[in-house]
Amino acid sequence: MNAKELKEFLDEKVDLYNHPNFIESDPIQIPHLYTLKEDIEIAGFLAATIAWGNRKMIINNAKRMMDLMGNSPYDFVMSHNGNDLQRLETFVHRTFNGQDFIGFIKSLQNIYLNQGGLESIFTLHQENDSMQNAISKFKTIFFEIEHLNRTEKHISDPNKNSSSKRLNMWLRWNCRQDNKGVDLGIWKNISPSQLSCPLDVHSGNVARKLGLLTRKQNDAKALAELDQNLRALDPKDPVKYDFALFGLGVFEGF
Repeated sequence: MNAKELKEFLDEKVDLYNHPNFIESDPIQIPHLYTLKEDIEIAGFLAATIAWGNRKMIINNAKRMMDLMGNSPYDFVMSHNGNDLQRLETFVHRTFNGQDFIGFIKSLQNIYLNQGGLESIFTLHQENDSMQNAISKFKTIFFEIEHLNRTEKHISDPNKNSSSKRLNMWLRWNCRQDNKGVDLGIWKNISPSQLSCPLDVHSGNVARKLGLLTRKQNDAKALAELDQNLRALDPKDPVKYDFALFGLGVFEGF
């Protein structure tokens, strides 16, 4: 395929998969349960944090996280007590356990009390063509309070060569205005043009087959290469192609 044919092919797949039907089988359904901005961003953040492994298990465990917080994530973050946190101790999703969950709640409370909230951090540290430095700054701020060392591994750092798949996915949910009812678009201060495609096994393999990616590892360097090629296809909304790459990989076995 030449560049024109590739764009037409991928745009067609975006139209196919960037559709409300996509929500039913994706963790994005968790933030869709809420209407308050803070509930949406917290629910999305926690669902994205555990978004690795079997998708059905991810969704079920993310719903359990919401249940443990009384299905009011923001209220729980801001007004929890010791007994409330004790309830979280039973939670486990793969290597993310109850102690990690408790640490996340405490860090989120610190961010809302002392940093102006989640959107403020990313808005303050955004760059014209990338959110990767903002993700790294976010990790530093997230762990500025006392925490368990083991919990740090659950937030990736692009400056340590991570593709930060889950956080890039969450930023897509928050910042992208798709008019299709899938991405939530609750953050208005960050342009979709700055976002990066969540790079994982599926999207990486499809990108390589299509000539969008040559690097073999799914790391920060690969993400930079993929970013460049997707921005050439659509400078205003490059991350829309996540729907095409993911759909081709997961649903079509491309």
